[in-house]
Amino acid sequence: MGGSPPLPSWNTPHPTELRSATFSRKGRRESRLQFNIVPLATRAHAAISPSGNSSCSRPLMLKNAFLTLLSLAIAIVGGGGSVWYALKVQDGVGAIRIGQWTAFPDIGTPSADPYSKARVAREGVLALGRAEGLSFVAERDTAGAELKRECTYTIEGGFPTARFWTLYAADQSLGVVENGKPRLAALQSYGVVRQADNSVIISAGHHPMPGNWLLTDGFGRMYFVLTFYDTPIASSTGLSDVSLPHIVKVGCNA
Repeated sequence: MGGSPPLPSWNTPHPTELRSATFSRKGRRESRLQFNIVPLATRAHAAISPSGNSSCSRPLMLKNAFLTLLSLAIAIVGGGGSVWYALKVQDGVGAIRIGQWTAFPDIGTPSADPYSKARVAREGVLALGRAEGLSFVAERDTAGAELKRECTYTIEGGFPTARFWTLYAADQSLGVVENGKPRLAALQSYGVVRQADNSVIISAGHHPMPGNWLLTDGFGRMYFVLTFYDTPIASSTGLSDVSLPHIVKVGCNA
């Protein structure tokens, strides 16, 4: 009798074994299809098994993430620390050194390097151009020791040719040292007594001293800032044979 073809016949072996399906059609040769059927529960169990690929890759992923974060932290801290150090020290990029004095000739010019520009922006100072003048900063004496506010120093020697120059004791921000007295911790070229050879001897300390006295007070680190205005040494050729005064430590308060 005519009718629809019989439905496939399924065997029922173990779920993980190969299963067979037989399709029969009238007047045609039987064909047998074989395929593998794995239950979903078995797949899920393999995914969370300790010996599975997913579980083994999880510690590796955590290790890679930790190494990446560690590398980023080292790069950020190291980069920030190097920039801070380059801006903090006086012997930075673009600096010239004469004795104990350091200057940045290009700091107020368009050709200033990025570190010099960042130094000006951080300190909030008005940098002088080459045609205006040049500032020198000293942070150590002739013996190489750091300048201290509780110590007494003698600044002596010749000063380069300039229309006007100033000298003051500065704190770590390069501002004038606060001494709590009407007299500032500063001197200028029109108010100093000169020697017969046109040299100048300046005494810096707490107590009044004869001659040129630069008042200092307090405790901690100190800097001397010497600025020349309208001077030929601001040009690159004028710095070749310049000599600046020496800073000699006399003693320190107990």
